[in-house]
This record gives sequence, structure tokens and C-alpha cells, in this order.
Amino acid sequence: MLLQLVEPEMISTSRDEKGEVAVGIDLGTTHSVIALSIDGKAKAIRIDDSVLVPSAVAFKNETLIVGTESLNYNPVLSFKRHMNEPAVKLNYDKSPIEYSTQVLKYLKKHAEAAIGHTVGKAVITVPAYFDDTARQATKDAATLAGLTVLRLINEPTAAALSYGLDSGIEGIYAIYDLGGGTFDVSLLKMSMGVFQVLGTSGDLQLGGDDIDQAILQYWCKQGLTECTDQDAILLARQAKEALSKDLEWEGQLRGQKLFLSQSLLDDIAKPFIDRTLQICERVLSDANLKVIDISGVVLVGGSTRLRIVKEGVRKFFGKEPLVDLDPDQVVALGAALQAEALTQGSSNNTLLLDVTPLSLGIETMGGLVEKIIPRNTSIPSAMAQEFTTYQDGQTAIKIHVVQGERELVEDCRSLGEFVLSSIPPMIAGAARIQVTFTVDADGLLTVSAQEKLTGTIQIISVKPSYGLESKDFERMLLEGLKEGSQDLEDRLLIESQMEAKQIIAYLQSALDQDNDLLREKEEQELRNGIDALQKAIEGKDRENIRNQTKFLSSLSQPFAEMRINRSIQKRLLGQNVLQKD
Repeated sequence: MLLQLVEPEMISTSRDEKGEVAVGIDLGTTHSVIALSIDGKAKAIRIDDSVLVPSAVAFKNETLIVGTESLNYNPVLSFKRHMNEPAVKLNYDKSPIEYSTQVLKYLKKHAEAAIGHTVGKAVITVPAYFDDTARQATKDAATLAGLTVLRLINEPTAAALSYGLDSGIEGIYAIYDLGGGTFDVSLLKMSMGVFQVLGTSGDLQLGGDDIDQAILQYWCKQGLTECTDQDAILLARQAKEALSKDLEWEGQLRGQKLFLSQSLLDDIAKPFIDRTLQICERVLSDANLKVIDISGVVLVGGSTRLRIVKEGVRKFFGKEPLVDLDPDQVVALGAALQAEALTQGSSNNTLLLDVTPLSLGIETMGGLVEKIIPRNTSIPSAMAQEFTTYQDGQTAIKIHVVQGERELVEDCRSLGEFVLSSIPPMIAGAARIQVTFTVDADGLLTVSAQEKLTGTIQIISVKPSYGLESKDFERMLLEGLKEGSQDLEDRLLIESQMEAKQIIAYLQSALDQDNDLLREKEEQELRNGIDALQKAIEGKDRENIRNQTKFLSSLSQPFAEMRINRSIQKRLLGQNVLQKD
């Protein structure tokens, strides 16, 4: 059985040559879990009489306290929600990375005490929707805690591994993951040993914490507590958890009686659960799938214990969800199985194929985005595309890397930029610059640009100095869907403007050099055409721009032919030309 108990003395079979043990860690928003797998059997390690360690840090007389004890001393909670803002300072002037480091150190220390060996390596899980910044911040925290990260693995993928969905099972499974601070839903296809994520979506600001806050606000409106009372929020969480089994809950806070029933909780939680189901509907649409195509649904995260969650998922997917394993432990167990596979080998030879949560691309002329790796592309992945210069004699090009679903750079998120220099001076469009995007198994991005003629290359590992606001993930996707049609119109307009500007630049340069080929009337006609096209560009009527561009191209064709003839005559001047009868 998957949850078979593992005795400490059995650990010797899973150590590496240094005597270090590899574990799986679910670094959660509300709780964290550390687990160990031996011979394909994973078990969560108990710390302080529980496998669930509160992701909480506090200070008692300047002494740092982590875990259960910290809950008594005004702890910092839910700092995982800020992992994509690693530079931000939270309570006590500490960053999310620093707090995560302390939780990881605590897990490492107590796991070592429990198993009697050094814990040196780990597979750590992250929400499927964690961006590059949050993933790198997680790796940084692990390094500071003395852990080597074997791999970052998406939480839904870890859950599927835990359920053994990789063991010869065929079909498409939905992994519904509602934790304390985040919601993810992923569609995983199992076929011939390939474990492929077909699509993923989610919300980094949607989880059990939001339901706790809503319960607190309900009590606040009843005049029973202050809306910012930290003790009250802990009681709200306690009440919610109790109602996963009971019909009613009662508690006391500073002489005030607090009450919550199952029906009240359902009403409070319903808007949040409805949001998760809307995201489920969208991920199915993105993957061109219907509910009938889903073979099964796995529930992950402590918040899925709520009655309204189980009923909502059952109704939406039309089938009973899988709840055989503890939803709080299932992610860590899957990570432990992966840790064992990466260090000791695996008998099932499963190939894991996760996906990128948002599209990745670069800025092109006119502030347009050229997507190089589309959203939901399987990773690890490497994709390349060729670009060229815009101006004659251009010797450098800026590579601006962006992330998002919109067509314009200003609507996407900047990840970083660098300059490729030493490009040989050539006419516009002659240079060939290959830009390659490589996303590794952890979802981290590397970008390279190479000029093909000289071999000049520049490489950047994209590690932004600032993060994407959590709420912006959902906004970027929703805007990408909502504004898709308008974005396309904007892109076509800009492309028309850029084409028109190139023709104007070419004609103005040609007139400066060879206007003696034209009669005064012909030159004036061309200059009038340039003025008309320039006005069309300013007017932003795409159809008018296109018509004026065609007209000017046609009007300038005889002049272009004259210039070609002159160029040929100059080349032939002074040469012997043999003519044949």
C-alpha cells in the first residue's frame, strides 16, 4: 500500500553515496508536509505529533519560532502568496524567501531527527501557476535552507503520481487542487508511460484563506469581533475545518460566543467554489476537451474536505471524485516518489511532461509581441525563431523578453532584456538572428540570441528582480480571452503602420538620392503620396492605411524600376559585354 509505515532503520536503502536522503516537500500556504519514499512506498514524516506543519513563523523575545508553537505569538502567515514578489518585506521586515527558508530548515531539521540521517536533496512542489520568479524564489529558499533541489514539480502532477495514475492507467484526469492560498486545476493525460499535462489554469489568490477571511467578515458584521483580529481568523479556520465533519460549530473569543453552521459555511464559500468551477470550464475549453472526455477527478488540498467542494466538483464533472488519500498529504507523497525516482531509479519509467502556464515571447518593432513558446506548451522545451534588423547598417538589437497572452508589449509582463551587439552592418532585413527560448523541467527560462553570419551569441537566464502581482495572473488570462479580438485588431493596425513607415522611409531616401530621374510633376506626385500615407497612419484607419500603402507602392513602381536600371548601368560601365547574335 502507498501509505505503508516505514521504520527509520529501513532508511539505509534510500541513501546516496554521501549518506544523504532525498525527500519530497509540499511547501504549502497554510501547512507544509515532508515525506519519504522507499521502494515506491511513500510516507509523510511526523513532526510535533502531526504530519502537517503550519507554514507560520513568529518571534518570541527576538527568538525565531516556526511551526505549531508560532501560532501563539502573532505569526506571519500565507507568505507563499508573495513568493512572486521576493523583494517585498512582510511583518518583522523579512521577505517571503526568508520565511520560506525558515520553514524548510524546520522541516529538514526535524525530518533528520526522525529518520536519523542527513536530508540533503528534495523535490519541492509548487502551484502549477507559479511564474518564473516564484519558482526561482522557491529554489533560492531551499538553497538557503541547505537543500539541493532535484526538481520543482507542479502540485497537481505530484498528486497524480501519488495516486499511481502513472502505473499503466490510460485516460485524461483532472486534478482539482484547492489549498490554503492557491487554486490549480490541471488536465493530465496518461498514455503508454507518458504523463503529459494537457492544460493548466488557476488563481494564486483563491484558496481556503479567502474562505477564512469571509467567515471572519461574517462574524464582524454580526458585531462579534474585529475584522482584523488575528485570533479570530485562526478560529475561523478552526470552525471551517470542524465543519468538514460536523454540522455545527461553537467557540468563544474574549467573552463573545461565535457560531457557524454547515449551511452558513456553504453560503459563505459558494462564491469561491463557483470561481474554481469557472476556471475548470476554461481549462477544458483551452484544451479542446469536454467533461465527457475526463476519466476521473482527483481532489487535492485541505480545502477540498468542504462538503460544498465535493458536491460542486461531483456535479460539474458528473462523476465521483477520488478521495482515497489524505488531500493534505497527497502532494508531498507524490514529490517523495519523484525524489526516489530521481535518486534511486524508478521501475515504471514514467515520463513527466508539465506545461508553461503563460506564453513567452519577445518584443518586435511597433511594440508587438511575437510569442515563441505558447501557453500550455509541454516542458522541458526549446523553441527558436529567426528575426532580422529593421534599419540599414544596424549593428545591435535589443532582445526584450515578455510573458503574457496579449498582443502588445505594454499589456504583458516584462521578464528581462539584453543587447546582441557586433552584428555586421548590412541593409535592413539581411541579418539573420536566431532567438532560442529554453524552459527546463523546473519551468525556468533561458533565452539566447545568435547572429548566424558571425556566430555572435548572447545568453540570459531570466530571473526578474521583481515579481508579478498574484492577482495579475488571473487578470492576464482573462484579459487575453476578453480582449483577444481587439488585440488582434490592434496588432493588424500596428503591422499596417510599420509597413507604411518602411515604404515612406525607403521612398524618402530614394528621392534624396535619385530625384533627378523624375520630372518635377512625378516627384511631386510621390511626395503627395507620402504625405497622404503619413496622414493615414496618424488617422489609425487600418483599411485606409492599407489602401494608401497599395496606392503609393503602385505609384512608386516606375521610379523603383528606374533606380534598378541606373544601378545596373553603373555596374556595367567600363566592362566588356559580349553580345550573341
